Amino acid sequence: MLRKAYHLLCLVPLLALTACNDNDSPQTETEVTPPAATRVPAQVGVRPAYLISQMAEGELKSALAQCKDMPFYRSDFSIGHRGAAMQFPEHTRESYKAAIDSGAGVLECDVTFTADKALVCRHSQCDLHTTTNILAIPELAAKCSEPFSPFDAATGTPASAKCCTSDISLEEFMSLKGKMDGANPKATTVEAYLAGTPGWRTDLYAATGTLMTHAQSIEMFKAAGVKMTPELKSPAVTMPFDGMSQQDYADKLVAEYQAAGVTADRVYPQSFNLDDVKHWIATAPEFGRQAVYLDDRDETLPGFDPMNPATWQPDMASLKADGVEIVAPPLWMLVTLDNDGKIVPSEYAKAAKAAGLKIITWTLERSGHLTNGGGWYYQSITDATTNEGVTYELLDVLAKDVGVIGVFSDWPATVTYYANCNGL
Repeated sequence: MLRKAYHLLCLVPLLALTACNDNDSPQTETEVTPPAATRVPAQVGVRPAYLISQMAEGELKSALAQCKDMPFYRSDFSIGHRGAAMQFPEHTRESYKAAIDSGAGVLECDVTFTADKALVCRHSQCDLHTTTNILAIPELAAKCSEPFSPFDAATGTPASAKCCTSDISLEEFMSLKGKMDGANPKATTVEAYLAGTPGWRTDLYAATGTLMTHAQSIEMFKAAGVKMTPELKSPAVTMPFDGMSQQDYADKLVAEYQAAGVTADRVYPQSFNLDDVKHWIATAPEFGRQAVYLDDRDETLPGFDPMNPATWQPDMASLKADGVEIVAPPLWMLVTLDNDGKIVPSEYAKAAKAAGLKIITWTLERSGHLTNGGGWYYQSITDATTNEGVTYELLDVLAKDVGVIGVFSDWPATVTYYANCNGL
């Protein structure tokens, strides 16, 4: 399991961490901090130091800064969101390798399917036009659900296309090259459309982008010794698809771990569809115990407010009663600002904790620059989001006050640094 003790190893300042002994460290009955000799070294690079340099002066900044010369190790608290998607094409071998090297203890393969029902790693069933070079291959572009349509200056209609994994075979899928997610809405050519990487990301590491099947991701993660969190994506086609029902799809995901000899304690299957989670709990309870309910009820439930329990259906106690053990809302649902403008846990966070639910959250470092409020992921704390250092201020509240057991990030090294500095 992801470790439950995601607070300081002992109730002393961060820099006293090295003075803690086994008797000071809160542990579960079966989980202990592994000895240094068994830990896997991690490379955190220069980004954590940059973020710390941007923080407001204070105890947290000083404590984090003084960890810069310590050795860093892999941590289950650090979850690679689509690998290391800030700088590498998402869901590619290269992106996963970067996440592993930077200390992510858990890696994500978003799972969807091809026309011949093979499971592959893609964030969305229909994102090939923005995450791969499919439009640059005429014979495959011709198979897309919606062909490329150029920007129409007269009407202001943006350029568009829609290419799905279910449009092509596994063999055709594997012939594609991953690229940084993005498209130019004002493009009049395919080449210009594909050149749409956001300015705060980079194409420096996109020369190669090796796509992967779900089974290949399992083998890669197994060999690296990391845990796995596959997300069953919502189909963009009508189910059943060629005889495969939604339940068959969910079963197929679990079966590929069983076939690879991966034990359930190393897998955190996740879905935005609560029925998928309940299905795993009922039919594959060893995997269902660690199934993650990805909570997007702000988009699906009218009037949903993380500060008002009356707007939550089902409520936290009901989720727990149904066998759900882990919920995963976006960052902003878990925090709010108090009267002094400080980041504090939301009512949602308090209720989930009170119900005995574990919490994972998403997605750190997916917002670009934070100087102008941070956008969607920071919407509940916009007034406090004025600089890049807020990344660590938010992470500190999530870890210490909310008590999350893991954080998805597009650049896992940032979370790895924090986790090591805090003994997570």
